[in-house]
Amino acid sequence: MPETLPVSGFKIAAPLTGAITVGLIWSAAALWPAPVAAQKGPVPDFVISKDMAWFVVNDEFQPPALGPGPITNDKAHPYVDNGAARRAGKQPTYRVADLSNPILQPWAREEMRKANEAVLAGKVPYRARERCHPGGVPSFVVYTLAEPTYFVQTPKRVAMINQGGPELRRVYLDVPHSANVTPSWYGESVGHYEGSDTLVVDTIGISTKSFVDNYRTPHTDKLHVIERYKLVDGGKKLEVLITVDDPGAFTTAWSAIQRFNARQAGAFDEHICQENNPNYFNYDPAPKPSATNRISRPLGASRWLQLPWSCS
Repeated sequence: MPETLPVSGFKIAAPLTGAITVGLIWSAAALWPAPVAAQKGPVPDFVISKDMAWFVVNDEFQPPALGPGPITNDKAHPYVDNGAARRAGKQPTYRVADLSNPILQPWAREEMRKANEAVLAGKVPYRARERCHPGGVPSFVVYTLAEPTYFVQTPKRVAMINQGGPELRRVYLDVPHSANVTPSWYGESVGHYEGSDTLVVDTIGISTKSFVDNYRTPHTDKLHVIERYKLVDGGKKLEVLITVDDPGAFTTAWSAIQRFNARQAGAFDEHICQENNPNYFNYDPAPKPSATNRISRPLGASRWLQLPWSCS
């Protein structure tokens, strides 16, 4: 029998294992520093309703109105996803990064050049979701097109759960960062509300095993990401303004935009990626995480391989 999880005024039905996962979201709360001043008054409700969730508009970061923007596709090798290919009657393609973007430090550009060459040589590029790896930050918000993202909100904490994986981020409200942060896939996120429509999330300590985006853009341990989650269009849409700063990997701070639509989704359900991602044709993909296999970043052109069809 599924359990029901109390979430911001209503209940989400979920399998017992999902309930345990969500229940563990708050387990570290007692160890957190004393809270700073919290916002008084109404705060945004990202939960929507028991039958709705957030779906990304696309799995590409969009450029800001002004200033340096994210890595996009090489215009000589445009990226065409499966949906766009079906609509246009074209062949879908894999991502080839535009290395002319001036935000890249030389070492990062060189690493991405090797990855591009592997794709152009016919290899299947690595993508976190398709190998059941965590997405990292800020790439959590471009992790997958097909799976919904749910929010769980309490006065002191916010959890973001992408059903694919499933993948979980924790944001602790109205507290400072820890003095010493141990790097992890999703880093340490602290946040606060601004007005009745915006959640600001500040993240550091993001593992260098992750990538910044789906173009395999690397980063260093200096990566610092600020996200502003804002409800727009009467709460029917969610817009995320992302600012990325990493002097080790980028020549300047840069910004990007991601958008979500509120859509019918039903109750949260666990979609276990590792159990539904077999390697039928021996494409030599990057290993999936398991109890006996620690996840490491794929290095070198020979490792930029994965199944092209799996659960994204």
